[in-house]
Amino acid sequence: MPSIFDPIRLGAIEAPNRILMAPLTRARNTRDHVATPIMIEYYRQRASAGLIVSEATGISLQGLGWPYAAGIWNETQIEAWRPIVAAVKEAGGRIISQLWHMGRAVHPSMPGRGQPVSASATTQPGEDHTYEGKRPFVEARPLHLDEIPLLLDDYRRAARNALAAGFDGVQIHAANGYLLDQFLRDSTNFRTDRYGGSIENRIRLLGEVTSAVAEVVGNNRTSVRLSPNGDRRGVNDSNPRPLFEAAAAMLSDIGIAFLDVREPGYDGTFGKADKPPIAPYMRGAFEGPFVLNTDYDFAKAQTALAQGAADAIGFGRLFISNPDLPHRFANDLPLAPDDMATWYTQGEQGYIDYPSAKS
Repeated sequence: MPSIFDPIRLGAIEAPNRILMAPLTRARNTRDHVATPIMIEYYRQRASAGLIVSEATGISLQGLGWPYAAGIWNETQIEAWRPIVAAVKEAGGRIISQLWHMGRAVHPSMPGRGQPVSASATTQPGEDHTYEGKRPFVEARPLHLDEIPLLLDDYRRAARNALAAGFDGVQIHAANGYLLDQFLRDSTNFRTDRYGGSIENRIRLLGEVTSAVAEVVGNNRTSVRLSPNGDRRGVNDSNPRPLFEAAAAMLSDIGIAFLDVREPGYDGTFGKADKPPIAPYMRGAFEGPFVLNTDYDFAKAQTALAQGAADAIGFGRLFISNPDLPHRFANDLPLAPDDMATWYTQGEQGYIDYPSAKS
């Protein structure tokens, strides 16, 4: 029976345990999306994870709309990431960069942005976080066919920059209602060209992006994150099982290092999955290491591994306030609660001041 403490090979990466740190947006970068010195200590503290997936990191100015979020499209950003990655490695850890394009979730009031782009002309519900406070989302314009090669170049450049910063690989963020998810699911993709309509067409951009990134870093250092079940930022699908089975099979054919699936529990309540679990069908279609994430504690994680539902588990919130989470799991130590009020603030409080356990 596999244990969460067993090592695992994730493509080219040898992880010492199966406790992955999930990507966590913490808003500690500058307004120009450059990493700051306190991030060195934050990531170093969490180096005992089998693998750290960095906070979502913008591939371009066009694709990044979250205040104080990370970017990796220019040399200044690369240089700021280098000591962070080095600190993780010096502490014995492994870290990959999550590449992010937010699509229609980018507000035009953010400096240098224009009208957001998406699969189709749609508007995310609700309000956006901007440097000027919360603002209603605006309608996106469809990404033009002649812009897609430029988008692929943005992903290639970001992947190349991640290697230059020292990352062990990358993860393509294709989940949670952002650009690639907007192309995948039929509530936001009304296209009539080769990127819309059929499942084959709607997974096409994901395949092209993944192949482009894999050309740069290698398929064994490329992973993808998907969120197949439930509404995410107004993005959903009327028949997700065949869609995400097909996406998983395509990614398996490309030979990515691992597939990371964020799927909340299914009980009919708000914020949960609105259909029975889809991950088991994706697991059947994907031949490589399979990672699950959302709402796991130690017991649920160990059960998922024992039942063969996953090969590793990603933990998000628990890593915020428990930088030594694997140690606490291994020694059955209490878990510290996190302070939601400090999730997205710009200071050290609630970021690098959570202590490690004393025993």
